[in-house]
Amino acid sequence: MLEDYLPKRVNTGRWVPAYTLDALRELPEDTEFILPVCSLGTSYSDLEKLGKFILPPLFHEALTTDLKDRLLSRIVECFPTYASAENQNRVKIVELPEEDLPETESPRILAFSVDTAVEEHGPHLPLGTDTIQSYSVLERLASEFTGFHLARPLEYGQLTWGLPFGHSVDITTDLLTPYVTGYCNAVIDWLKPEALYVVDVHGSITHRQAIVDGIRKSNAGDWAFRWLHDPLPEFASERGDQHAGGVETILVERVSKDLLDSNWWPDRIDELAARQMSFEKAVELTPNLDGFCEFVKEHQSNGIIGDIHNYHRLDAKVLFDRMLDVARNDVQKLLEGEKSDSQSAGQDLW
Repeated sequence: MLEDYLPKRVNTGRWVPAYTLDALRELPEDTEFILPVCSLGTSYSDLEKLGKFILPPLFHEALTTDLKDRLLSRIVECFPTYASAENQNRVKIVELPEEDLPETESPRILAFSVDTAVEEHGPHLPLGTDTIQSYSVLERLASEFTGFHLARPLEYGQLTWGLPFGHSVDITTDLLTPYVTGYCNAVIDWLKPEALYVVDVHGSITHRQAIVDGIRKSNAGDWAFRWLHDPLPEFASERGDQHAGGVETILVERVSKDLLDSNWWPDRIDELAARQMSFEKAVELTPNLDGFCEFVKEHQSNGIIGDIHNYHRLDAKVLFDRMLDVARNDVQKLLEGEKSDSQSAGQDLW
């Protein structure tokens, strides 16, 4: 089922996370985006029949009526242009009937990511860059461990930096935590796994803390959470390369070169660097979203916050292996019945 959803080529298909910020900006102003609410058992191929540009779905089983209404309202507030009244005319909410979930074998470990898959990542990377990275690790683990099964990702989270650029969704931590709780309980009730393994690559510590809080409030017994970029600070934060820069570019490229927009990458790297924003400036502007938006407009910033030229100093295999090693260790401990030492959001921002 995930084969029908996870991006294989940038700027193609029906799923919004496969597109770049620039590609979405170039669509006609009256382009309609579909926001589905469906069951966990509804196939992605069935959802693709709803329209040409589809946002990640929300899942009935993880929602109360109040939480659903609040999530829908917040997503429409953010997408495609933050705080624009025109969003109401461009996002069509399609609520499908709740379905009975099919009986299936219970996994030993059920794994999924909670990433910000509707978050701009500059002109050259797709919105779903974070999910692409997370599932590249999870898919490798699924090939190595018997009884390790993949669940659908939760595709919305807390973010700030994407909002000034548009085509990004921040559901806030107040909504993310209960949604994670509801999702965990839903998959536990349905699939009855022995343990949950939850990952993300998104750098926001408030996003990560909201995930951990959500898992703790759920019915999960054995579980672990891992920020997969945790072992990469010497390549990322210590080089001021936080978002859509060299690190994320090379990790997505490792999955497939088809996931990078060839109109930009690699020949126009200097143009990308010319309009990137420094980490220091982003931190300075973060408390003042209106000021952040004005700066982006005035300087024509492109969404990269970091150092795209850092790409040339990186080895994709080294980065991926570090991510995989910490994740593999987490899974081994869960399988051996050891208490996980990865049940916190961590302390580092990046």
